[in-house]
This record gives sequence, structure tokens and C-alpha cells, in this order.
Amino acid sequence: MTTARIALRRAGTVTALAAGGVLAAAGIASAHVTVHPESYAKGATDGVLTFRVPNEEDSASTTKVQVFLPTDHPVLGVLVSPQDGWTAKVTNTKLKTPVKTDDGTITDAVSEITWTGGKIGAGQFEDFNVAFGQLPDDTDQLTFKTLQTYSDGKTVRWIEEAASGDEEPENPAPVLKLTANGADGDSATTTSSAAPESSGASTSKASDSDSTARGLGIAGLIVGVLGLAAAGFAVVRGRSGAGSRGE
Repeated sequence: MTTARIALRRAGTVTALAAGGVLAAAGIASAHVTVHPESYAKGATDGVLTFRVPNEEDSASTTKVQVFLPTDHPVLGVLVSPQDGWTAKVTNTKLKTPVKTDDGTITDAVSEITWTGGKIGAGQFEDFNVAFGQLPDDTDQLTFKTLQTYSDGKTVRWIEEAASGDEEPENPAPVLKLTANGADGDSATTTSSAAPESSGASTSKASDSDSTARGLGIAGLIVGVLGLAAAGFAVVRGRSGAGSRGE
């Protein structure tokens, strides 16, 4: 086997391994329950939060999703969007500290939303849309602890919170960042247009929208290109060497 062929085979192997690593990492990155958009302005009004729930089991379907809303910094005016195949149960809780608004004093708020009756199969995800009237303006983030129950009885508790500077926990809770009005990096407006685009199907094939996964994908492509470039150089060098020996 010539040097050029060996180089090409090695380059192909490197590219395949890089691509496989990227796909595996992307799958891990997209397996968490997340909230979209990732941030809103403090005190934002008339917007939409989308809870994306991927199914990470190969032999079981997700049949129940419970999202717990914070009551120490309540989300006001919560409305649940109808979801094909799913039934939503909304639980209200009396607030320890009432919230004063332009429309009056609010004494209770939604503390839990439970979706049942539907099914999220292996390799699929579901988006659950929740409209709100107003977000709090006295905190920097909101944590939405979530329970995901499977058809085999298993429940995954997405309730862990990362401490400042620590690595992401194994089962992180969805977190919405709240930024000052007009602050750099504010990724959401105060209207429902901030909700992610939907394919129109009640259950869609999982697609990785995580920025980390995208970065890994770019890195994998770079590795593949460098491998092919090295192989091409080896081919040219091999041919040049053969030509020199034939003179």
C-alpha cells in the first residue's frame, strides 16, 4: 500500500472519529430540559416562555411533564397554550408577599403546570408554550424545576442549580436569565415573537440548538478539513517522490 493511500485512509478515519464525537456531544448537550429564550428583560410583559422537553430514553416515552414556577419571584398572568394530545393542569398558590401592579394587587400566582396524556418518543422532543403577563423585576434569574416521567415509571428530576463558577450539574433545572432593560446580551423582546419557531407538528425530531453543540460541530469540521488537507499533501508529496525516482 502506497504512502498516499495510507495517508488518505488515516485522514478518513480521523474525520469519521471527529464527526462521531461531535454527534455524541451534541446529543448529550441537547438532552436537558431547557427554557427558551434564554433571557428576558426584567419586568418584561406579554411574552412567551417555551419549555423544550427532549426524550432521552431509547425504550420508553415521556408521558408526563411537571414545571414548577417560582413563587418568591412570581410570574404573573400565566396562560397555557393548547397542545395537541396533551392536557394541561394549572395549579395556583397564594403568595406570601402580594405583588402590586398597575392593575391592582396580585395575591396568588401559578406555581405548577402539569402536562399529561401525550407522548414524546425516543429521539423526539416537545415544546410546551406558556404565555405570561409580566416577569418580576427584582431578581436576576428564574429557576423552573421540572419533573419528567417516562412510560416505564422512571422520573428524571431536573431540579439541580449550578453554584457560581461550578460546572453544570447532571440534572440542571431550566433557568431564565433576567437582564436590565437595554443591557447588552438581552436576547429577548417583550412580546411573544421571542418564542422559538415551531415545525407545526406536535412532536418533532430532536434538533440541537445548543450553542455549545454548534461550537463542537464547527470544531469537528475543522478537524476533518485539516485531516483531508494533510492527506492531500501526502498524495502530492508521494507523486513528487515517485517522479523524482523515475528520472
